[in-house]
Amino acid sequence: MPSFKQARRPLANVSIWGTTYIHKRNPYIVALWSATFPGFGHLLINKYVRGYFLIIWEIFINQSSRLNLAMSYTFTGDIEIAKSVINVNVIYMYIPLYIYSIWDSYRACVELNNLYILSENEPSPVKALIVKPFEINYLDKRSPIIASLWSMSIPSTGQLYLNQFVSAFFTLVVTVVFVYQSHFIEGIHYLLLGDVHHSTAVLDRQWIFYLPSIYFYGIYESYVNAIENNKLFKAEQKMFLKEKFPVKGFKFKGAKVK
Repeated sequence: MPSFKQARRPLANVSIWGTTYIHKRNPYIVALWSATFPGFGHLLINKYVRGYFLIIWEIFINQSSRLNLAMSYTFTGDIEIAKSVINVNVIYMYIPLYIYSIWDSYRACVELNNLYILSENEPSPVKALIVKPFEINYLDKRSPIIASLWSMSIPSTGQLYLNQFVSAFFTLVVTVVFVYQSHFIEGIHYLLLGDVHHSTAVLDRQWIFYLPSIYFYGIYESYVNAIENNKLFKAEQKMFLKEKFPVKGFKFKGAKVK
């Protein structure tokens, strides 16, 4: 069997920071996540550098233009207040970023799907285990339900369950910043005390609008990655068995071993 470095189109890379792999994705779903929050679509297709850059840029432009604050007033019918709070000098910089994020994530997803189809017919071994002084990462079966439930309870723990350390760290840091700046926990505190007016008054409208996106994205990402991680585990087992224990006429998902 060729080594991992000899594969022309490697399907996956297992490292101490996580498991990155190519698999078929729905480009429309990827584009919709980019529409929800620029950068999320790129993270789904493992383009982390581009995804994190777009997320940081989105937060910077959104904060500078006060877009979320204007949206909150728009939803409550205060159109004139929404017009007064928005920074028109910055808001037009948001539009090309938003459109580019949707288009580029869709395009990249289609191209990666094509590469995946090509790689299916080529030998592409996957490392099943990597051991380093400070961390161990390996392929095995994980429960998508457990991954999503942990993400529901504490954002980033679903990614940790899947050994996606970079993604988990970024999700945790961003979530902590959003929760702190929005005074979300303070609002929950007053709500539990029955002081609904004070609970809503302490919330920062500009920051609170980020929370639903990052929260539900973490749940979705954990669930999908757990499913694909399991598929990758099965693919690695299949390649290993075909190489080490070839049995003439035995079928692996319809393909005979010659």
